[in-house]
Amino acid sequence: MLPELTPEDLHARLQHGEDIQLIDVRQPEEFAYCRIEGSQLIPLGELARRAEEIDPDRPTVLICHHGVRSMQALAYLQHRHELTNLLNLRGGIHAWSLRVDPSVAVY
Repeated sequence: MLPELTPEDLHARLQHGEDIQLIDVRQPEEFAYCRIEGSQLIPLGELARRAEEIDPDRPTVLICHHGVRSMQALAYLQHRHELTNLLNLRGGIHAWSLRVDPSVAVY
């Protein structure tokens, strides 16, 4: 089982001022349409060459539309880059929009 957290858990951690890196692995057009404030775009297809942008010393949450691509990204980064600071956002930005921040567009 790969590590994940709920949108509510992420929201609480951000509200408490925790220094969390947010990496969005969706496509640029999806990111342009809606995103979680403070997130950084690294599309899944670019992850192999941009993995060094992920800070190994901070908790890092991977985000996609429904949580599938971000789970693939997490598995890749754990296996290939031996990162142990990663969490997947369960349900992705869709769940975030429905359960935490309705100002973030749903698609």
